[in-house]
Amino acid sequence: MNLDEKDKKLLFLLQLDSKRTTKALATELDLSVTAVFERIKKLEKQKIIHKYVALVDKKLVQKDFIVLCHVKLSRHSKDYITQFEKEIARFSEVMECFHVSGDYDYILKISVKDIQDYREFMVTKLTGLQHIASTHSSFMIKEVKSTTAVSLE
Repeated sequence: MNLDEKDKKLLFLLQLDSKRTTKALATELDLSVTAVFERIKKLEKQKIIHKYVALVDKKLVQKDFIVLCHVKLSRHSKDYITQFEKEIARFSEVMECFHVSGDYDYILKISVKDIQDYREFMVTKLTGLQHIASTHSSFMIKEVKSTTAVSLE
């Protein structure tokens, strides 16, 4: 996609606060309200913007115990991979799942209330999946940086 500087700045502003009015964005971008509206629609049509969401404070909803769980599959066949990915996507506790290279096959970012909730998740859900050879869990001590914004530089 070929984005000009105005598109990049518009995307940056929307990533900071997507509830800004078109008028406020137009003022900041030195464009007309219509031009901003049309740019947003173009970015949506091109699927550069594909969703608008509300970011929830995990601490206030008691889901701030964050675990990075490394998962190793017993085999690397297409069937095992497909089945694991399908099953893991159903778990609401799993915020992100990455298929990675290295010693483990997947890294899961899991959000639960506390260590007891994580144990319950492991015992009743994760270890119930077929084809998992091993797991390794790390617990977040402090969140140093967290962003949803994609750098457009």
